[in-house]
Amino acid sequence: MAAAPSSLSSGIPGARVTPRSQHNVSRLQISDSALQVLNGLHRAGFQAYLVGGSVRDLLLGREPKDFDVATDAHPEQVRKLFRRNARLIGRRFILVHVQFGNEIIEVATFRGSANGKEDESSEHSETGRILADNVYGSLEEDARRRDFTANALYYNIADRSILDFSTGMEDLQAGRLRVIGDPEQRYREDPVRMLRAVRFAAKLGFTLDAAAQAPIAACRKLLQEVPSARLFEETLKLFLTGNAQTSFEHLRQMGLFAALFPQVDALLDDARYGSARILLQGALQGTDARLLDGKSVTPAFLFAALLWPALQQERQLLEQQGKPETVALQQAASGVLQECAGRISVPRRFALPMREIWDLQARFMRRGGRRPHALLAHPRFRAAFDFLNLRSQSGEIPATLVEWWEQFQTADHDGRRALIERARLEETGQEPALGPLPATSRRRPRRRRRSNHAKQGETSQPGGSDDGHDDGRAGND
Repeated sequence: MAAAPSSLSSGIPGARVTPRSQHNVSRLQISDSALQVLNGLHRAGFQAYLVGGSVRDLLLGREPKDFDVATDAHPEQVRKLFRRNARLIGRRFILVHVQFGNEIIEVATFRGSANGKEDESSEHSETGRILADNVYGSLEEDARRRDFTANALYYNIADRSILDFSTGMEDLQAGRLRVIGDPEQRYREDPVRMLRAVRFAAKLGFTLDAAAQAPIAACRKLLQEVPSARLFEETLKLFLTGNAQTSFEHLRQMGLFAALFPQVDALLDDARYGSARILLQGALQGTDARLLDGKSVTPAFLFAALLWPALQQERQLLEQQGKPETVALQQAASGVLQECAGRISVPRRFALPMREIWDLQARFMRRGGRRPHALLAHPRFRAAFDFLNLRSQSGEIPATLVEWWEQFQTADHDGRRALIERARLEETGQEPALGPLPATSRRRPRRRRRSNHAKQGETSQPGGSDDGHDDGRAGND
């Protein structure tokens, strides 16, 4: 990041201005859509600033994920200006989404403060959480309302300068994450800010300053007041943006993982569930690796891993009560998801594939007759097999079971028959551990049949992704 010498602005109260010659943000790095919105507002006589994470990332030499705009124009004025592309959204604070193809530019009117005033547009809970907030204000007030100094930097389209109303430029250079205002009050206004602090610290490699950390122990219980659907979205941002492992460690250190997943957190340090943490870390590591390679991920696989320790505990308790294995697993899955819904509501489109991944684990143990063929044809086989592999790596199940299924997937018809027979002998204690397949049982290229019966023959193994994270039928977003 370029050096950030700044001076007090004579035109904007409280702002320190870094002129274009003294920072590294160029219009060439800003998307054409964002420039259209910024220039459109400016030409119409409104103030227009690029703000938040995009300015922060550009100053750090990173590529922004999206671009947000702040303006003194009210939502209806913005919609009128971009009427073909714009729509109003939001409840707590009305925003405008201006869409250009697949890109959405979010435009927000400067937010004001109703502190110390009776204002029907601002409503708080008994603990201080903001319930409704449609108070408009000035640019300076908008900056004071933002969460962290690093996110309160404004790129002015009028003269291409950077405006800083706090210590944002200094904190960026120091690699420090600092809350604007009193941290405890800001966490009480919106408890999700604690999760955002963890996410930004993990993403940027920044240190959360002591003043920001201190109130978390007292405020983390306030996450119970946050709607469970919103917590689900925030959890995805924590674990599905390429910094899952670091986010997990930060969450545990600050007691926030226990606030989100109390059942799981209680088991991670229990010696009886030693494989649970290994399995979860393997899933987080795999998620980060896929995102680094530019591959997609699905929340279903990750949440299946996150909740697996709690599922195992509940299943074992039910089996001890005399419930059959399959019944115990199904009841445990229902109970764990119901418990989770009280804090983080997993949408049905992800909960269903999660349950399939869990249900199929028992079927991997049954390798007789036609059952392996039926399991291989299951649309969720690939994701379930990858989950089985995670369990093997954690030491929960023997590696020989995974090896058997790896061989079964690539073997030809005779090879699969031999594997099924070998599994039967192993289960009766008549066969040693799994070894290499005979050369005659490995899959060989097939000649193309000329008869019409070829169209009715068996297909090869079902198509699937190269990883359970990327199963299109699992509900990727």
